[in-house]
Amino acid sequence: MTFNLITQTILITGASSGIGRQLAVDLAARGASLVLVARRRDRLEQLAADLRRDHHASVEVIAADLSSPTASPDLRAAVEERGIRITGLVNNAGFGTFGPFADEDPERLEAELALDVMAPVRLTSAFLPDLLAAERGLLINVASMAAYSPSPRMAVYGAAKAFVLSFTESLWAELRGTGVTVFALSPGATSTEFNSVVGTDDATAGASPRSAEDVVATALAHLNSRDPGPSVIDGGVNRFAAGAMRLLSRRRTVALMHRVTDPARRR
Repeated sequence: MTFNLITQTILITGASSGIGRQLAVDLAARGASLVLVARRRDRLEQLAADLRRDHHASVEVIAADLSSPTASPDLRAAVEERGIRITGLVNNAGFGTFGPFADEDPERLEAELALDVMAPVRLTSAFLPDLLAAERGLLINVASMAAYSPSPRMAVYGAAKAFVLSFTESLWAELRGTGVTVFALSPGATSTEFNSVVGTDDATAGASPRSAEDVVATALAHLNSRDPGPSVIDGGVNRFAAGAMRLLSRRRTVALMHRVTDPARRR
């Protein structure tokens, strides 16, 4: 059964670039109304203008720093003030750090956890009553291939995405039969601004990046499947890799990932 997006009003975080931006484009093309959230208002306004022009979409823009502890109630209040009833939520905003944990800036790590872990939890808590009240609700949390194995040199990012994956799969079970479709989307290396934010290409070195269009196509195909499971991995190579990791001991897995993410091996 095709998920009817024409009846949906979907809030997308991290909508100013990358996967979030492409989700906005593809959902608007399929008739969804959107609320776009990110820090960069100028980018959001330009995207909203494009979507209104190209798809006659109903689009609202809210600039917000989702790492703030008050971002979730503030965002809900802003939505209510505009008379918007949210039926779908995509928790996509996030960023990573790369390097030995001992060398990382503690404040940067706290911001990473605030955005990658606490923001999805807070926003899901804030908007889940609306999703449950909708005839068909939708919740997509963007995890990562990093969720499927330990991630040396990206220890906090990998742990954060493992949290997102586990959190989402648990919600999938809890919300079965409620009318809310829930799943985690796990991309691997993707052609976005991720590496520029991390500050190095070593974060995805050796991987063949897929496009944001590929990732969103995977998400929408999963959404429209007969009985969407709790998670979906983008790309056949990534799905194979995740399956292969399950066959290895944790010791062998972390040793392998330690070698894979070692910048010295690529010099």
